[in-house]
Amino acid sequence: MEYRPLGTTGVDVSAISFGTSPLGQLFGPVPFEQARDAVFAAVDLGMNLIDTSSYYGDAEERLGRIIGDLPDDVLTATKGGRLGWDEFDFTPAAIRSSLEASLERLGRDHVDVFQLHDIDFVPLGPVLEDGFAELVKLREEGKCRFIGMTCYSLPTIRRVLLETDVDVVLNYSHGTLLDDSMTDELAPIAKERGVGLMNAAAVSLGMLTPGVLGMEKHNIASDVSLRAAQAMARTAERRGADIAFVANQYALQRVQCDTTVIGSTNIEHLTSAVSALTTPIDEELLAELLASRLPLEEQQWSVGLPENNRWEWRDGASA
Repeated sequence: MEYRPLGTTGVDVSAISFGTSPLGQLFGPVPFEQARDAVFAAVDLGMNLIDTSSYYGDAEERLGRIIGDLPDDVLTATKGGRLGWDEFDFTPAAIRSSLEASLERLGRDHVDVFQLHDIDFVPLGPVLEDGFAELVKLREEGKCRFIGMTCYSLPTIRRVLLETDVDVVLNYSHGTLLDDSMTDELAPIAKERGVGLMNAAAVSLGMLTPGVLGMEKHNIASDVSLRAAQAMARTAERRGADIAFVANQYALQRVQCDTTVIGSTNIEHLTSAVSALTTPIDEELLAELLASRLPLEEQQWSVGLPENNRWEWRDGASA
């Protein structure tokens, strides 16, 4: 395992973090014993950050039954404010209540990282002002060591980086074979401001897997991104390669971030991800795959409120 500084927090984080949305049974039933084995396997593989959320089903409750048996140096990160698929509450009272409830479920008096979850679905002004101020209070009170925000939208996460003094941000699907705007658009700002940069959705929410060839639509991604992913998958299939493995290689070896969150309760998948961190990339195959990547503006998906997906900062970019 490789370890990297998490921004300027003073903490070193594993290049791969363990994501718990599958552990929380968001995608189907997972026996507790399997969930427990996956957590311990992740830690044994060197992952020292467990990323969870109050939105991830019963993930926090399950971790609360496990966490006392983990090494003391394993970091815990959770999120609040997302209550359902289309329900959010980022008011100061709700943020505080969410973290307190998470701490109770986890059986802890603090977490290492607390982030507001998927802020691009609501008007940003109150989140970046009142919401951020509440995060600062919670950090000052010792209920969390570091604070941050997460979202899908590239313009939104740029605003977080530029308009707040968070310690960490997490962004989905912008550090992938399909779209590496995390490296070009986010990493320079994060480095300048000393913010830890967490990548998630290395397989682009399932599109950079062999199963993409059977998809007609994706519930979040744009149609043009889906077609680009399918072109990549066909290229990998023709070359006898596993598109998901190559996607993990790219995210872990080429994307400029501090850690990439990978969620699975399948120990073979976790082991494969660690292998992807160190297995040299087939450069010829990678060049073929990247030939299907879309121009930056076409890569972006409209996730959340339209106003949070506008690109005014880029000359000539459309809203």
